[in-house]
Amino acid sequence: MFSLENQVAVVTGASRGIGKAISKRLASEGAYVYLVDINVDALNESCQQLASMDLSVEAVVADITNEEEVIRLFERVEEKQGKIDILVNNAGIIRDNLFYKMSADDWDNVMNVHMKGTFLCSKYAQKLMVKNQYGRIINLSSVSALGSRGQANYAAAKAGIQGFTKTLAIELGKYNITVNSIAPGFIMTDMTKAVAERLGIPFEQLIETKVKQIPVNRAGNPEDIAQAASFFASPSSSFINGQVLYVAGGPKA
Repeated sequence: MFSLENQVAVVTGASRGIGKAISKRLASEGAYVYLVDINVDALNESCQQLASMDLSVEAVVADITNEEEVIRLFERVEEKQGKIDILVNNAGIIRDNLFYKMSADDWDNVMNVHMKGTFLCSKYAQKLMVKNQYGRIINLSSVSALGSRGQANYAAAKAGIQGFTKTLAIELGKYNITVNSIAPGFIMTDMTKAVAERLGIPFEQLIETKVKQIPVNRAGNPEDIAQAASFFASPSSSFINGQVLYVAGGPKA
């Protein structure tokens, strides 16, 4: 584990799955973590659960596609903490469909959450990070960035996040801010359960099929991603910048 004592972190999409696991990991390493999500009930439940473990966490309900709400989020963090050290852009949705069936709304909704949300949170977080001359921004991409049937919108958004990551790394590096991306492979979450539903198969069958393609012979879990995020969030990663780490159980995404 890495020491994140006296660090302040913001994790979006933190009410469940990967976001919740990352929040738990960062908080267990000493960070004060703001869990951000639009799902009020799930967010409060997760925050209460982590708080019951004596972890320093706080829930913030916010729509990251709304610039005014993002501004208020980071104003709240600055007012209470005076800084932000770590931003994890994890929030995401899927609206899967074959390309010829995909609606403009399906495209726009996915792009707004993944791309616009990541842009807005990074924009307002980096202002505080530049002021403090320190920061870690971690963007969640996906192996789908390399192409995924039925996910033209999601794949495009995740590929965009990789380009966004590398550009921010170039622009913000001189302020002692690193920007890296994690691209998960098959991770057992509610989102991948939704993929099974779209395909019309039991989730267990999807897991079995995917595991056969993974060299380590198991599916991933949210904690696998949280461990990678922990490293990128730590001072130990100071010379790693603009990278995309595929956490997929093998060399091929």
